[in-house]
Amino acid sequence: MSLLLNFVRLVDATNEWIGRTVSWLTLGAILVCFLVVLLRYGFSIGYPWMQELYVWQHASVFMLGAGYTMLHRGHVSVDIFYGRFTPHKQAWIDIICVVVFLFPWLAVLAITSTPFILASWSIQEASAQVEGLPGLYLFKTLIWLFCAVLFIQGLALIARRSLFLMGHSIDSDEAAETAI
Repeated sequence: MSLLLNFVRLVDATNEWIGRTVSWLTLGAILVCFLVVLLRYGFSIGYPWMQELYVWQHASVFMLGAGYTMLHRGHVSVDIFYGRFTPHKQAWIDIICVVVFLFPWLAVLAITSTPFILASWSIQEASAQVEGLPGLYLFKTLIWLFCAVLFIQGLALIARRSLFLMGHSIDSDEAAETAI
């Protein structure tokens, strides 16, 4: 029981830290975007690498912050019936949905993106823009990281709901406090 509880706390704390850290990229994206607009329309200067930078920052927030969002139940859900169910039924639904929907979807995404990512790594792909950012292959690797953070958070959700069904509970707010 203690091992499962520690696993949930570790995963929650990790995704809490990742989410809070990558959230700063939002500010970076805003500032870089502002600078791109200012330079382009104020001074007729353009840098392709700067335009790509704010797109990469924005995408990184979504890809790496997905586990954080799942931890805080921020993903869109259609809970027409879910909200009316007892907490025990909700726990079972959460477990079943992670196993039946999330994990297979992540597997398909990880497997189908593998040739795309490996091909990019094999040539150390850079931006198609003349003065774009190097390391596009690193950016494409975010697909695997996205799958990883959601997978481990899915495992933590299953563990949390299983603990609840066995009479124990762990609140995600508790894990968030340990991350700070």
